[in-house]
Amino acid sequence: MEKKEENSLLKSVLEFVPLIAFFVSYYYYPNSRELVGEELSVEKIIFATKIFVPTLIISSILSYLILKTISKMTIITAVVVIIFGFLTVWFRNPVFIKMKPTIIYVSFSLILTIGLLRKKSFLQSLMGSALNMEDKGWLILTKRVTIFFIILAVLNEVVWRYFGQDQWVNFKTFGLPIITLFFFAFQYNLFQKYVVDEKH
Repeated sequence: MEKKEENSLLKSVLEFVPLIAFFVSYYYYPNSRELVGEELSVEKIIFATKIFVPTLIISSILSYLILKTISKMTIITAVVVIIFGFLTVWFRNPVFIKMKPTIIYVSFSLILTIGLLRKKSFLQSLMGSALNMEDKGWLILTKRVTIFFIILAVLNEVVWRYFGQDQWVNFKTFGLPIITLFFFAFQYNLFQKYVVDEKH
């Protein structure tokens, strides 16, 4: 059990490192050309994206090498990040990287909805062996996560469209992870009720 908790902590740290790299590289962009206004804003997000994508790839590889496993959710997320990161840099358009979380959350919610229509929990497959629960528990969690992902997608759209870029970067780096942490913390009773005792 302790080994599993250590792996979970390490996985969380490795997932958070790319976000911190994005945040730091954005706010500490080396503005050697003394850019200002919209031009500076674009260059900052492009620079941060160039740091974020390789860091995420390295972090994912390290996670696999150390933990000997990687979830489908991590792989899908990495692929979307690479695609939208490339589009951001290639077209020099921050909209792509800002829409990336929306695309990820909507995609996962659609995948989970398809599973629910088939009376199956695709969330269990996406998360790998991170949690051992009864099928009924997985179905309940999947319904909640599907709704939660839709809410996150809407929140991301609202923040990047109606607030400043700095506010969006802060929201992406800290807001989304904190909201997600609280969401899963509130699922404690569900986990307790449906978790499978591995001793039996």
